[in-house]
Amino acid sequence: MVKPRAPRGDLSTYSRDSFAHEGYSLPVFRKGSGPAVVVMTEIPGIAPQVLGFADRLVAMGCSVVLPDLFGEAGRDPEGPGGTVYAALSLAKVCIRREFTVFASGKTSPIVTWLRALAADAHQRCGGRGVGVVGMCFTGGFALAMATDPRVLVPVLSQPGLPANLSAAHRRSIGVADDEIATVAARCTNEDLKVIGLRFHGDPLCPGARFQMLREKLGPNFIAVELDQKHAHPDSPMSKPHSVLTRDLIDAPGEPTWDALQLVLEHFRKRLLG
Repeated sequence: MVKPRAPRGDLSTYSRDSFAHEGYSLPVFRKGSGPAVVVMTEIPGIAPQVLGFADRLVAMGCSVVLPDLFGEAGRDPEGPGGTVYAALSLAKVCIRREFTVFASGKTSPIVTWLRALAADAHQRCGGRGVGVVGMCFTGGFALAMATDPRVLVPVLSQPGLPANLSAAHRRSIGVADDEIATVAARCTNEDLKVIGLRFHGDPLCPGARFQMLREKLGPNFIAVELDQKHAHPDSPMSKPHSVLTRDLIDAPGEPTWDALQLVLEHFRKRLLG
């Protein structure tokens, strides 16, 4: 029996503009109405399955804001030349000053721009606050953005930074210690919930990273860790990695589908009421 994969969205259904902050400007794609959710793509860029996830948020009554951080927006990494495209996208990101790839305990400079984008989205869209979703390369950005009290739902899907080079890197999530402490205080004082998702055995998102978050954030860190056998059998990765997109089995009763519903329910509860 063929298992359904994650849905694919169409970039042409999104409007495009740009957002500038402190002299730095990037393209942004928008869709929907209601409280805002900033969806930050995984490597290599805004792919059809990332758009499919964003479309689910739109369907439930949220506005989606998709910053175009790297890669070629809308390109399918599983299409012709996808492997080379992904490798080139990663190589280019690794040398950009906005991203801290190899240092542990340090927040990437791009997060300042992303916090400003989230604040702008809240002002535009209204509501109680905003949600943020980071995937892989951008996973830890969602945690760093949660220092802003307007961020009510931070979701860290397979956070992949910093690069897995040492034990210290495996216990880091690319966020400065004082910012993690600020988020931890929000967990205690505001009952902020931080959701993390990963597959066991994923070398890009080691288990020690989630253990550190449990220690720092306590029970308000909701860790969803799935067995590799629960990933889609047609995964393009040698080890399952992308919980909400490429490795999702889009069918009720599947563990990845249950993880997706957990994320969506938190958006419903915290943003939509």
